[in-house]
Amino acid sequence: MTGVVNPNLHREVAAYGAGNVDLCMNCGHCTAVCSISPELGTAFPRRIIHLLQVGREEALTQTVEPWLCYYCGDCSESCPRDARPSDTMMAARRWLTARYDWTRLAGIFYRFGWVQIAAILLVALVVMAAFAIYHGPVVTSHVALNTFAPVAGVELVDRIAAGILAFLLISNAIRMAWSFMGGSQMLKVPVRIYAQQVPQFISHYFTQRRWRRCSTAPSRKRWMAHLLLFSGYVSMQILVELLLGWFQTDTVYPFYYPQRLWGYYAAATLLYGTGYFLVSRWRKLKPMHQTSEVSDWLFVGLIFLVALTGILVHIFRLSGLPLATYITYAIHLAIAASLIAIFVPFGKWSHLLYRPLALYLTAVKQAAAAALAEQPDLAPAEEPAVPDGDVPDGDKPDAIPVIAVATEEV
Repeated sequence: MTGVVNPNLHREVAAYGAGNVDLCMNCGHCTAVCSISPELGTAFPRRIIHLLQVGREEALTQTVEPWLCYYCGDCSESCPRDARPSDTMMAARRWLTARYDWTRLAGIFYRFGWVQIAAILLVALVVMAAFAIYHGPVVTSHVALNTFAPVAGVELVDRIAAGILAFLLISNAIRMAWSFMGGSQMLKVPVRIYAQQVPQFISHYFTQRRWRRCSTAPSRKRWMAHLLLFSGYVSMQILVELLLGWFQTDTVYPFYYPQRLWGYYAAATLLYGTGYFLVSRWRKLKPMHQTSEVSDWLFVGLIFLVALTGILVHIFRLSGLPLATYITYAIHLAIAASLIAIFVPFGKWSHLLYRPLALYLTAVKQAAAAALAEQPDLAPAEEPAVPDGDVPDGDKPDAIPVIAVATEEV
């Protein structure tokens, strides 16, 4: 199976925003400047471009490397042919995300920006129509948000939607794991090894600590902005999905009360994180922001609008403006629903799951290989042959069996 190639692979990935891999002459400039390449023992990111050039689709689905790139742009700056390898790495992640998605919607949204915009508007219109039809009594003498939008009803809809989205995301993650681990080879790894490596997933998910390996100061600043944005989003999810009855109240508590402080933190970090990335994309000072796709702008922009409308709801509520509070609240939920419905299972937010999952599964492969090495009586699975010339000098071919040891430190 490894010898079977897809000659159109580089064109398929290019549809997701890749640089021109045909321009790459495998000179190695990108590998020389990449701060994490020395850890991997492979010509990263040159190796991924080579896999695209020779059409090794299966190898691409089973390597962690596309998920290790944090898009610092150093490789694109150094490329003498302007092949933009950083764009290719981002496109490879989008292509992989689309491949994992059994609904095929992720691929459509990534390749056709207008379809994604239409889907966002459709979800927003459905939410606004639901508010127009099913809202509670409109009290105008004072702000009664819980009368206009009863907490119990909002919580019910939130949890139903969360269940559907969780099913989509988890089922896609299972497809990713199956592909990454080599299909049926995944079942040959003892369950205890999967369990032992769970802390790896938790650590990478909540800290994104691999990002800190990027050596440049701007990359560390981007990591901090990303981490703050992530913490703000998780905070808002907890407040809305689990603690809405405590958070959304008509009682105006003092500034120092926990729900207000937590809400302020969530709003501030969301505004700071999205503001940082929006300005960076607008000014195009770094290579990674010179070729932003429609989905990049929509994703960051919607998070910014969610935070902004949430703050406006709070301001109107404190100012005693009932109608402004109710209308802005409906708009706020319409934007939030569009963001969650489109980007959590089918877009960039899913990368927050896939990246740590890839690192976790790599740790599982390493542990499985170590366990196998300690038991020489267990014959390893036969490593498939790699056609001559498929892999540049110094690279290691992807071994499809789970005994293959990933070369980066996890």
